[in-house]
Amino acid sequence: MGESDRGKGNVSLEGEKVILVPYMEDHVPKYHQWMKDPSLLQATASEPLTLQEEYRMQLSWFQDPTKETFIVLDKDLVVGQFSHGQPHLEAMVGDVNLFMNDLDDPHVAEVEIMIAEPKSRRKGLGKESVLMMITFAIEKLGINIFRTKIGDSNGASLDLFQKLGFVQTSYSSTFKEVTLELQITQPKKEEILGLIKMVIKHT
Repeated sequence: MGESDRGKGNVSLEGEKVILVPYMEDHVPKYHQWMKDPSLLQATASEPLTLQEEYRMQLSWFQDPTKETFIVLDKDLVVGQFSHGQPHLEAMVGDVNLFMNDLDDPHVAEVEIMIAEPKSRRKGLGKESVLMMITFAIEKLGINIFRTKIGDSNGASLDLFQKLGFVQTSYSSTFKEVTLELQITQPKKEEILGLIKMVIKHT
């Protein structure tokens, strides 16, 4: 499936509380500021990058067919009418990612969520963003097994994914990291689709 077939880079997902937009070059400076926060670096198991490295990372992620990266917009913070294709930096509060790195099984993907802005936490944005990404991945990418790796000290993320039905499959004492998995059966798919109202917009 090519980029044009699956809409990579030209799709926005609109839910009730959030809008997921492609990670654009305009988002990089604010994203870079977020990733100077040691607690966010630890929570996302990331290394600090220079601004130029961050720009290169954004471009490589945009071009990589095994990654889907969306910026989370808090709809409460969108100024004026949402315009598809615009970065809406004023409402940028986090990101949600999908990694399809399992060479043995193209139907497996790893999902990550980060709500970086404290003012937009505890509003259900993370939950809705993950559900939207899972729905998008099931319907457009044919994914039926989702995994996530979370530091064992990140109680909020562990709680979020467990409430969505993810179950622990392994633990790394070396990385102090829990791996959780969600298998999409037909009943689970129907349950997830019933939880989320989402509109897919194309350029």
